[in-house]
Amino acid sequence: MEKIATDTYSFERIREANAVYVDKTAILKILADGSIGTQFFVARPRRFGKTLALSMLRTFFEKEYDYDGNVVDNRQYFEGKKIMGAGERILSMMGRYPVIKLSLKSAKQPDFRASVLRLRD
Repeated sequence: MEKIATDTYSFERIREANAVYVDKTAILKILADGSIGTQFFVARPRRFGKTLALSMLRTFFEKEYDYDGNVVDNRQYFEGKKIMGAGERILSMMGRYPVIKLSLKSAKQPDFRASVLRLRD
């Protein structure tokens, strides 16, 4: 029986734990083929999976290295998911790009100026 992960927002951890995951990997194809343009805005209520979706995007696109400098292959996390049927052109984008992750969760400041200073830190 699959577990329901309620304590993590990491795509990799959920897949490693064989926890329940609603397959949203088809969005990767939409983003990769550019059919929605160059910008993508996600507006959803709290606890609707925004952070998990971004973790999935990072896991797919990021060129990641292990401690010894070897490229990490994240293909295992996507086995059996919809994205694996997207075709070679889309799958060739897996693990090819540098990814910058910026979280604003801790940027709850009293005013705009304080927020900008916090982001600079």
